[in-house]
Amino acid sequence: SLLRLKDLEVAELGDSDVHVKMLAAPINPADINMIQGTYAILSPLPAVGGNEGVGEVLEVGRRVASLKPGDRVIPAGAGLGTWRTQGVFPEEMLLKVPSDIPVLCAATLSINPCTAYRMLADFETLAPGDSVIQNAANSGVGQAVIQIAKASGIKTINVVRDRPDLPKLVERLMALGADHVVTEEMLRKPEMKEIFKSIPKPRLALNCVGGKSTTDMLRHLQPKGTVVTYGGMARQPVMVPVSAFIFRDLRLRGFWMTQWRKDHAQDQEGLASMMDAVCQLIRRGQLTAPACTEVPLQDYKAALEASMKPFTSSKQILLL
Repeated sequence: SLLRLKDLEVAELGDSDVHVKMLAAPINPADINMIQGTYAILSPLPAVGGNEGVGEVLEVGRRVASLKPGDRVIPAGAGLGTWRTQGVFPEEMLLKVPSDIPVLCAATLSINPCTAYRMLADFETLAPGDSVIQNAANSGVGQAVIQIAKASGIKTINVVRDRPDLPKLVERLMALGADHVVTEEMLRKPEMKEIFKSIPKPRLALNCVGGKSTTDMLRHLQPKGTVVTYGGMARQPVMVPVSAFIFRDLRLRGFWMTQWRKDHAQDQEGLASMMDAVCQLIRRGQLTAPACTEVPLQDYKAALEASMKPFTSSKQILLL
């Protein structure tokens, strides 16, 4: 057990600092990887866990111009340490979000929906009627991909692992707007041909698993299609047959939201237009928070255990 719940003094408020009361923060796979020491960014220890969440501004330093008490804020980047009741952060580490966005949507806004939005926008030019295929379709990103794609008229083929409550999961993903939900085993079956009688083969595949799941998924891509890897839940390499490169000229790309934010640090307009687009979808009811279980902070151990169970279909959200 590397985690402890501790009482700390709130740091003194500097001229460019913002005092925030945290409201809610999810437990994401990347948070667990950071604790395990296997993630690409590791905070110097001792550190506060959590990279995503929403808080309310209590007080601002005298040089702070973009925020005022009562504003809702989310992290502007990774490593903020959101699993806390209060914190004092430099102004540039926070982004203001509209206060009419529901708390659970705001708490899960900065990573998963933004990742889904960027992957759908940045790699292939997709038009209404086009299709995408993705694995880990019931993950936070997967659920956001289904909803954002549906709002744009893009069809989704959603791959999930077989499980005891599969019909329930299929029903839930279809209710979000999924066009097709298939198991990893079905990817290898001739029935897949039936799907492509009604929709075109995808030009974009989104991979969060690796291993066999990805190899089977990319068989269904159009020539010159793109596979974007943004996670590796199976902890296995992406295996691509040589023929897929030579005869179908498939492209393999990667995506990491943290890197995108670094690369676009000067592009305030690009960031604002993405956040506006995502918030608009939420307001219209076209994008909802992933299935969540709300847990008080003192029960963090149970929440961490639940988040690491296989076939987790609900995101643990710490209420702060």
